[in-house]
Amino acid sequence: MRELFIYYRSPRDAAARVMANVRDFQARLIEGHPGLAARLMRRPIDLDGVDTWMETYSMDPTHSPNGVDPALQFEIERQAAGLAPLLIGPRHVEVFEPCA
Repeated sequence: MRELFIYYRSPRDAAARVMANVRDFQARLIEGHPGLAARLMRRPIDLDGVDTWMETYSMDPTHSPNGVDPALQFEIERQAAGLAPLLIGPRHVEVFEPCA
């Protein structure tokens, strides 16, 4: 079952805007995709005024036994496009599957 882990960096002074933006598009994604679980995390220590963020996405197997499919992954990235002006560098998408 595919799960997504997406990390990126932003200036500390953009934290409130990043958080509001992500929470907004994650709420829309959850509403439009039953079974989707989305989280937003931030590294507790900033490095020289830079925050590191992590978004995670997984699906309830009763709704999607294969997890986050490529179409949903595309939709997540489309929704996140508005973050670009707030970021330092690109978003990095990692795909993992549970082993146990």
